[in-house]
Amino acid sequence: MKFSWIFFLTFFISVGCAKLGYLTEQGIGQMKLQWRGERNEEVLNNPKISSEVKRKILLVEEYKKFFYYYFGQKASTIYTKTTMLESKAVTYLVIASPHTEMKAYEFEFPFMGSFPYLGFFNLESAKSFAKDLREEQDLVTWIRPVYAYSTLGYLEDRILSSFFEYDDVELAELVFHELFHTVFFIKDDVELNENLANLYGEEMLKEYFKDRGELKDYLATQEKKNLLDKRAVELIGILQAEFGKLGGFITAKKADDLTSRFVNEVFRPDLEEMCKKIQLVESECEFKDEWNQATFAAFLTYEEEQDFLNDLMKTKAMNLKDFLSWLKKEYKNFTPDKKVTSFTEHLKTKVANAPVAVD
Repeated sequence: MKFSWIFFLTFFISVGCAKLGYLTEQGIGQMKLQWRGERNEEVLNNPKISSEVKRKILLVEEYKKFFYYYFGQKASTIYTKTTMLESKAVTYLVIASPHTEMKAYEFEFPFMGSFPYLGFFNLESAKSFAKDLREEQDLVTWIRPVYAYSTLGYLEDRILSSFFEYDDVELAELVFHELFHTVFFIKDDVELNENLANLYGEEMLKEYFKDRGELKDYLATQEKKNLLDKRAVELIGILQAEFGKLGGFITAKKADDLTSRFVNEVFRPDLEEMCKKIQLVESECEFKDEWNQATFAAFLTYEEEQDFLNDLMKTKAMNLKDFLSWLKKEYKNFTPDKKVTSFTEHLKTKVANAPVAVD
């Protein structure tokens, strides 16, 4: 635990009072997760723990072993302990956006860079912070529950009881996603980190399950959900275009009214109709209770970049292992300049400059 406290202390000595209060609360929340964790062996031997929970813990261990073996890396101590939570979600993300555009507000922290959200272990704290953002900075907010996350190797992440809400295939994708963060992480680029982890989580599923029936069913459903997500991105683009046409003439109230009418008259009806068209089962055709500029900004953050990464991997014609090695090398040698200011932009040039195939 000594290293953990040093990690948080690094933040404390370099931030203002408001951020210090936030980091103190989250540091305490993280420590509670660490302290309450029990070794998996103890949980597995506990007669009070259900057989289904024990089965899921063994699955997480199996997925972890497969992941590190696949990439030829020594397994970390991640997921060697289990923490039983008091609620379904482990943390809550607050995402904010201006009224007149769908752009995630960036929260900046020394050493760690900027993030398009802030996480809270306590739901009431998240609600209070969101309220302050609305009242003091006139931002639109959305609170998203989170069932898993990674500390990027800074701490020994636990198996959380929130994991057990997922079926076996979903759990595998979750574990592969989170473990990817332990082998590759780009500073100050949350979107790219998440989308790379999404890509590797999905591709590792195919390596682990191969041609098993449950994988085929899962991928078929995911393909339909991806179509729904793409349609959602297209629809959000329509609203963005309307905002753009109004330019500096659009007020916060007008933007809110326009967004509300768009959600009720266009967005929801269109997606509901598409669910029927592609025969996506009702339980998978879920719509958030609240859609606003912040919700749209969050959705775009985690949906828009996936195609670009798939195209990049196809362009390089590499398997997952070689592609990871290539990414690490590119990142190590990358230096931003006036033309290419981020690693995301750098990777996009690799797609744009790809040779054109000739028949």
